[in-house]
Amino acid sequence: MDSTTLDVDGSVMEGGGQILRVSAALSCITGTAIKISKIRAGRSTPGLRPQHLCGLQLLRDMCAGSLDGAVIGSTVISLAPGKLTSGKHLADPQTAGSVGLLLQASLPCALFTDASTQLCLKGGTNADMAPQIDYTVKVLKPILEKFGVHFDCDIRMRGYYPKGGGEVVVTVNPIKQLSPITMTDRGTITKIYGRAFVAGVLPYKLAKDMSTAAVRTIRREIKDLYINIPSLQEKEKACGNGNGIIIIAESSTGCLFAGSALGKKGVYVDKVGIEAAEILLRNIRHHGCVDEFLQDQLIIFMALANGTSRIRTSAVTLHTQTAIHIAEQLTQAKFTISKSEDDQNNNLTFIIECHGAGLSNPNL
Repeated sequence: MDSTTLDVDGSVMEGGGQILRVSAALSCITGTAIKISKIRAGRSTPGLRPQHLCGLQLLRDMCAGSLDGAVIGSTVISLAPGKLTSGKHLADPQTAGSVGLLLQASLPCALFTDASTQLCLKGGTNADMAPQIDYTVKVLKPILEKFGVHFDCDIRMRGYYPKGGGEVVVTVNPIKQLSPITMTDRGTITKIYGRAFVAGVLPYKLAKDMSTAAVRTIRREIKDLYINIPSLQEKEKACGNGNGIIIIAESSTGCLFAGSALGKKGVYVDKVGIEAAEILLRNIRHHGCVDEFLQDQLIIFMALANGTSRIRTSAVTLHTQTAIHIAEQLTQAKFTISKSEDDQNNNLTFIIECHGAGLSNPNL
């Protein structure tokens, strides 16, 4: 192994696929060769799963690099990156593996190419234990625009567990340098909206029931806002059967929060609507500026940005701590986390501050 190769322990902290995504993306962007060992060591099925393998192969192709040890079940891989180049890239795990997670790894890399990049990502668009594609478009995308990141997301086909079959085409514009962001003032919640959907053979009534249950739950705490959660039947643009809901809250200062849930066999649809509503309420009670799902997704962009970024959060998640650990290993970024007491509402929030590495795109 080359002496300049950085060793990454895949079992630390969160110990899952996130370590792969963040470290492989930063490897490609910084040109640092990495060896990741003990991949997903604590999981019930350790090593690479199809979606992880597919993500690594996508990054290898984007940077014309070499990838060793990349087979399903492998617990050690080595990535030696080449030069990031624009073009069209396809990633298809041939499972319901999350499209959103494939994008998490590849989007930062596409920003550091020489021209527009098109990513055709296949799999599950609305998968469990991962951001729904609606979250990516409605929450992540507008916040990333604050860094200067611009991408288009064309949802050509929705795919659900267990079949997958979804397809999203993402077009990413490169950037010379990311700008830092400040999100410390939540303001007041001004809008709540979303979508409840059914696809395939499932009856439309299920979508209406999810929406009704969600609105009823939110109404118990928030009485003065119009809540708009239309019910939708996905027909032509859906592969397989599925149902779910996403609810988004927007604040007066442009902060975005979401709660979502997917239907499962044997679970009453009312419960799906209530679960999404309760997740949303939990994330707006604390007066942070990002929800628990966004905080870790912003870390890589804060680390790459030119300047100091600050975000206010509720409890810092293990995913976020893991992303910070990897970002500090692979870049010159420095993070600090400090407690922030809100005397008025007796809310404990945290400020995550990052002195970014200020990486410039060498291809522009």
